[in-house]
Amino acid sequence: MRIIRKTGVLASLSMLFSCLLLSSKAQVIQEVQNSFNLYKQSALQEKIFVHTDKNIYLAGEIVWFKVYCVDGNDHKPLDVSKVVYVDILDNSQNRIVEGKIALKNGEGDGSLYIPVTISNGNYKFRAYTNWMKNFSPDYYFEKQVTLINPLRIPEKMARTVSSDYDIQFFPEGGNLVAGIKSVVAFKAVGQDGRGADVSGVIIDSKSDTVARFKSLHFGMGTFSFTPAATETYRAVVKNGDTPPLTKPLPGVNTQGYVMTLTDGGNALNVSVTTTDITAGNMFLFAHTRQTVKIAESAAIVNGTANFTISKDKLGEGISHFTIFNNAKQPVCERLYFKRPQAQLLITAAPDQQQYGTRKHVNVNISAKAPSGNALTADMSMAVYRIDSLQSVDDNNIFSYLWLSSDLKGHVESPGYYFTNVNAETDKALDNLLLTQGWSRFAWNDVLDNKTPAFNFLPEFNGHIISAKIVNTQNNAPAKGIITYLGVPGKRVQLYTAQSDSLGHLSFFTKDLYGPGEVIVQTNELIDSTYRIDINSPFSEQYSHTSLPAFTFKGELTRALEDHSLGVQALNIYTGNLLKQYYNPVTDSSAFYGMPYKTYKLDDFTRFTTMEEDLREYVSEDNIVNSRGNFHIKVLNGRGFLDGDPLCLVDGVPIFNINKIFTIDPLKVRKLEVTPFRYYYGPAEAEGVFSFTTYKGDLGGVELDPHAIVVDYEGMQLHREFYSPTYDSAAQATSRIPDFRNVLYWTPEVNTGGQVSFYTSDQPGKYVGVVQGLTADGDAGSQYFMFDVK
Repeated sequence: MRIIRKTGVLASLSMLFSCLLLSSKAQVIQEVQNSFNLYKQSALQEKIFVHTDKNIYLAGEIVWFKVYCVDGNDHKPLDVSKVVYVDILDNSQNRIVEGKIALKNGEGDGSLYIPVTISNGNYKFRAYTNWMKNFSPDYYFEKQVTLINPLRIPEKMARTVSSDYDIQFFPEGGNLVAGIKSVVAFKAVGQDGRGADVSGVIIDSKSDTVARFKSLHFGMGTFSFTPAATETYRAVVKNGDTPPLTKPLPGVNTQGYVMTLTDGGNALNVSVTTTDITAGNMFLFAHTRQTVKIAESAAIVNGTANFTISKDKLGEGISHFTIFNNAKQPVCERLYFKRPQAQLLITAAPDQQQYGTRKHVNVNISAKAPSGNALTADMSMAVYRIDSLQSVDDNNIFSYLWLSSDLKGHVESPGYYFTNVNAETDKALDNLLLTQGWSRFAWNDVLDNKTPAFNFLPEFNGHIISAKIVNTQNNAPAKGIITYLGVPGKRVQLYTAQSDSLGHLSFFTKDLYGPGEVIVQTNELIDSTYRIDINSPFSEQYSHTSLPAFTFKGELTRALEDHSLGVQALNIYTGNLLKQYYNPVTDSSAFYGMPYKTYKLDDFTRFTTMEEDLREYVSEDNIVNSRGNFHIKVLNGRGFLDGDPLCLVDGVPIFNINKIFTIDPLKVRKLEVTPFRYYYGPAEAEGVFSFTTYKGDLGGVELDPHAIVVDYEGMQLHREFYSPTYDSAAQATSRIPDFRNVLYWTPEVNTGGQVSFYTSDQPGKYVGVVQGLTADGDAGSQYFMFDVK
């Protein structure tokens, strides 16, 4: 009886321990999953792709581009941000040209003029939204463009004393642990930014060889070896005939975890080996573009925990595999790529393969799904000449969204991994993931359930102008101060903002286009001891991606001369045509909507003073002059309002009413009156009197000396691409030279339609590039070529 009772107690304790163990395992992985989902909900991820017409430009040329903004999770067009910022940086992060591009339904287009004072070099073309500035600049879209100034001699490259390439090593999962066999990836990069073909050996402290390696593609490869405790290892690397390069391997840990992923066909095998005998269980957490796919646990048996993952459970594209220990600490991480099946298949073909100069070209374009069904897509198209100077730009929207945007740093020839898919390209792709793996967040922030600090707002309705206000008496941030930003012009554009505890101001503009001035001020009758500084909207954060040194080979001289001649002829003979812009469709009504009454002063007998005009014509006011100070009493059906109205001249507030009466009435075209109390953001007005002059230049009104007047450019006006036609014999035989090397550019291509343009006087080989995206997030690109004789 005692034996039976003791056995029952032991069985009960065993069952209780097993339940507690299972509960503990479930709790760890569930807490990770909950924290991850909480972070995802609060951190919307935007991705930007930019299709530029080409990638090499001369001084005086125009960069034409189309912007695609998508949700980082499903690649569908994202209609959240209404503005994207583009800039071109040199290697010192100096911004040489910039622009604000309007977005609608996740797409926009623009152009940038390359200054004639540009220096020769490789530059970084970036694009990002205001919301993306809350995250790492590694999220921004970046591509390399080369800018050449034919009037400047290329600088001689400094002679290097070290090797002309560098190599880095990356243990799979993140660590080398003594006594555990590890896979180590490596990447060798030359000074030109391209992968260097290398081979070498791994030696220990006794100079004994423990492993050999050789790069597969783009300077990347892998090797395996088992490191020993208290041992150090070095790599002796060779690249052609250059002297050998010696680099140390990462240090060897006495304890830790080693992760190995192998492809078993329909399933992935993930093993985690550790020297920690107290490790207990391991936890595997996998997500694809921040959507949880796997959350499992496995017991450690003989020092190893094994997971078998069906590929069907993973999403397409890059998946992140993270290993956690019992303490909920991430100890290993690895990336895996599942090739996407959904793709936009674009067909683009010219009606001939060879044309003469100034001849008509028709290109038939269609878009289909892999199943053959026709699709509607938002597409852009560029046609340009290729030669020894300008090659085919291999950056495309499909490889960027699925691969490059989720990896850190520059990916060389991303299109390679999607063409001629075989075991070798799969291995090369895995090498890329091992060497440029990257997570879009810090696990510590996720697991601690930290609320992300968002310093930049998403621009839902238009460009946000940010500023800061300080008290000039003590230089401290001014809190709770109402400020006004006016854009002088015939269209009333006034925005208000109230400063927060740190003195920050945000003016939410709408349909602010083109270059001009903005005037920022407080009410001079109330607040006159403040200084306002307008912030630049362009990002001051920069990725660590370095640009390769610029080199110019002598055999490119002839091609450069041809390009330079073409740019000069284009600017001389058609310069005015390159400065034609589309007028944006904007809401012309003022912030107060339809005015109660509009007085067009030309409809009345003109008086010589504004006081007479207001007294004689305007029935919604009563003019009072008390001790030399004018006041306007606003009258409506219920009586007089308290205080003076908000008076605007060409959209700029004038708080000193005396200045209104100094305006020459002959310069004023109309007066709009709103005789009701009006609330506009944090501001309150006892009615609105809005004066509009004929020239939109404030009519000579003297501004408050504390007002800030700055040149400020709103969203970019759309420049019209110049593409001549040669329909008639007179046009075809015109002696005006046509040396265009970019024959055609359009940010809008209709699927199932035809695009037409004419060749120029430049013979050679031309390439056409069509890129696009569907509403469901399926991306695709296509190239076509033809000759001009």
